[in-house]
Amino acid sequence: MEQRSPFDILSERIDTLLKRMQDLERQNEELKKELLTCRAAAQGRDDEVQKLKDELAMRDLEIEEIVKKIEAYLG
Repeated sequence: MEQRSPFDILSERIDTLLKRMQDLERQNEELKKELLTCRAAAQGRDDEVQKLKDELAMRDLEIEEIVKKIEAYLG
């Protein structure tokens, strides 16, 4: 069995760590992109919810106006 030098062992470990670091950096970039996509989708949903709330408020006002007209008509 061949004895490996401390330099070879250290070099191998450094290479392993560098590869792992590169993999983690790649994963980090992918997660950043996914986060941006999710944030954009959430913003789109928030905008749609606000639009629907505004429409609901307008319809509530219309209903109130109709009720006032009916009450005025009835007495």
